[in-house]
This record gives sequence, structure tokens and C-alpha cells, in this order.
Amino acid sequence: MSHVLSILLTLALIGIIIYIIAENDHPVQTLAWVIAIIFLPVVGLVLYFLVGHRPRRKRLVEPGELSRLKELTRQTHSAFIVPAPDNYNRLASLLQNTNQAFPMTGNAVRPYVEFYPMLDDLVADLESARDHIHFEFFKFEDDPSGRRVAEVLMRKARSGVAVRVQYDDLGNLGRKKFYKELKAAGIQVKPFLGLTLPFISENINFRNHRKIVVIDGRIGYLGGMNIAERYGAGLPWGPWRDTHLRIEGPAVAELQTSFLCDWRFSKGELLAEPRYYPPIEKVGDTLMQVISSGPMDEWRVAMQGLVRLLSNAQHYVYIQSPYFIPTASVMLAMKNAALAGVDVRVMFPWRGDRGQFVTLASKSYVREALAAGVKIYFYRKGFLHSKTVVSDDAFTTIGSTNVDVRSYTLDFEINAYLYDPAMALQMKEAFLRDEADSERVDPVRWQQRPLFEKFKESFARLFSPLL
Repeated sequence: MSHVLSILLTLALIGIIIYIIAENDHPVQTLAWVIAIIFLPVVGLVLYFLVGHRPRRKRLVEPGELSRLKELTRQTHSAFIVPAPDNYNRLASLLQNTNQAFPMTGNAVRPYVEFYPMLDDLVADLESARDHIHFEFFKFEDDPSGRRVAEVLMRKARSGVAVRVQYDDLGNLGRKKFYKELKAAGIQVKPFLGLTLPFISENINFRNHRKIVVIDGRIGYLGGMNIAERYGAGLPWGPWRDTHLRIEGPAVAELQTSFLCDWRFSKGELLAEPRYYPPIEKVGDTLMQVISSGPMDEWRVAMQGLVRLLSNAQHYVYIQSPYFIPTASVMLAMKNAALAGVDVRVMFPWRGDRGQFVTLASKSYVREALAAGVKIYFYRKGFLHSKTVVSDDAFTTIGSTNVDVRSYTLDFEINAYLYDPAMALQMKEAFLRDEADSERVDPVRWQQRPLFEKFKESFARLFSPLL
């Protein structure tokens, strides 16, 4: 019997190796997986199952279904779909060709760098809902802030407003009672990629990291903030610094489409109805695109967008991210921009919220970036969770996407790309204020650190796809 099992295991390993080779990924990555499976078959298979395998045949929605939603946007918002500025035309074309993201003008936007002002406005907007509320967060916690939002959602559902709540299942383990309470009030609640015992599937390492609110198809929110008290109260060792965005205008239709695609995948229900795409008048002058990205997409649009932005920059690119674990493409684009004379600055927290291992992995990339002239800042005041990029006093992106491998390859994300000088200046000023609470890394001193410190960072880097 053991001989038969050995033969079956060998055949299975050969089959997996043939499959990996046939995927036509980067040769170095393919060879690494093949070697891992040959010499560490059990560990190698588990790791490949969790982080190496990409479900290419799966889609959130079928192309025809996405086209139906996009057509609803085009029918009611065609007057607002315009070309991007000449200096960002290539970036906008990239986002539209890879993500069907329409550049749309006529929007009013309001950024937040503190949680409680955002929460106050969100609650007020939820109270104003008359037809529907679509609400999706990576974390929606049962604490004072979460309870405040939940009370409004339940009250609106009881009054006849269609309320749909979607959340990442793994990110909200232990809150089943909270979500049952929402359901009892008439809210439609659905976990994204719902987990069942023993929590093992090919999707186990995929997370829905998006933060989306759509109210009556007219007001929307996205950004880095979840619904949890610590986003306002901070952590025991320091305040929480984040960035979020309120959108009013035609671009809300793109948030709507992202939510409805997620809902179609998790609930099996396609809500392709005109009521979710109401006609909207011009409410501002901001031109923007909203892009969503995820592991089931054909393209890595969030990563590709940053690479294109870095190659497009003329003067500066300022980047904030809670984690700095860039892909090879992003790192190369950063280095190329800095070597070409662009002022590239990257800010991430000295201390993380997910343990020392993630912070060590982030620090392992610092030396390489510094060598090319990239300026690195460690945020020291507390925890920096902001995911923003600002460039050349003309462009900003705000959303849920971190500068890390996980966000680019394993998580479902959403970002707003804003071609708006006024917004760019606001975000630039916010970055410069944060510099006052940060430490700029000195390349010489960084290189002189103990070898053991560098080794710990390099070791943590090996596990970056899992972090």
C-alpha cells in the first residue's frame, strides 16, 4: 500500500510541476516553485496552494455582465466621460483599457486625514438614504464606531431602504453575532469568499480589502479607513493616521459597479438595474477614474498604474503606505524615476500593526531604494495606514491599495485616480506635515547597521507574499 501511495504522490507532484511550467510565469519564479516542490514536497505544495496559484479561469462576473453594468453608467453619465489631461492621457488610457474605468468629470471630492470627521459625515449621509445603501468593508467591527454605523443601517433597513452589507469573512472572524443582528433588522448581509471548516480552499489567501460605500447611487466613500474604533482612538502606543475620500457625482457609478460585481460573486445576484445608476448633475469639477483590482483579473491594474505614474512623473512622486513590500516592477520604476532626477519619497511606519515580521520585511527593501536616490521616511508619531500617492501638483490616488505584493496579487482593492491640482496640493501638504513626524533614513547610517539586523529583515522578506 505504501508503495502505491508513493507512486500516486510522485505522479501528483509531476502533474503539479507540469502545470506550473505550463503557466508561463517568470522563469525565476517558476524555477523556485519547482525546486521547492521537489525538495520540500509538502511545504512546497501548501505554499503554492496558498500564494502561488492564481485562479485564472475564475472571474468576479462574466464579461457580458460587466458590460451590462458599464452600459448603465454610459447611458446616464455619457456627458461626463471625457479625456484625461494630455500629460496623463497614457495613464488614463491604461486604466481604461485594463479596467474599463471611465475618466469622469463633474465630481466633488472631500478628503479626510482623520477618522471621526469622516465617520460623522458618513453617518449623516447614511441617514439621508432614500433608496439603497451598499456597504462593503474589510473590517466592520462591533465597537462604539461600528455600533454607531450599525444602528443607522438597521434603522434605514426597517424604514424600507434596501441595505446590503458585504465584508471579508476571514477579516471579521468572531463577529457572527453582530452580523446576525444586522440580518435580523432586514439588512442583506453576505461575506465575501465565505470560509467554512477547515478554512482550506484555493481562495484562502485572497482577501477583499476594499472599502466601499454607495448611497442612492449619488454619494460614495473609499479609502484606507475601516469601520473600527482604533482608526480614531489610535493604538496604545500612538495615534492612527489614515486617508479616506468622499465622492459626490458621476464617478460614484464606478464604485457602484465595483460593489455590484463583488455582490454578484458572493451572493450570485446580478443587480443590473437603472435604479442603481440614477442620472446625476454636475456637482464639482474634479476629473477622476475609479479602478478596482483583484487576483482574478487578467491585469495587475493597481500595480501597472503606479508603474506608469512613476514613469510619467516630471518633478516628484510622494508615496505613503503602511507596508513597503514592492514587486520587482514597482521597485524598478521607483529607482528609474529617482535616477532620472524625479524626487521620489516613500513613507511608511517605523512600527507596524501586524507584528514585527511585516515591518522587518518592509525595511529589507530600504537599502535598494536608497541606493537609487529614493528618499525613505519612517513615520514615528504613531501608525501610518494611509495609502496615497501624489505627483507633480497635478495627480493623486487614494484608496485601499498598499505598496506590497499582497495588495497587487492577492487582495481585492479599489482606488480613485484624481486628475485635480487642488486635490494634489492638499495631499502634498498632508504628506509634508507627516514628514515633520517622520525620520528620514540616512543611507550611510542605514548601511552601517549590525549584520544580524539586516539578516532578520532579509529572512522576513522571504515570507512577504504571505504577510
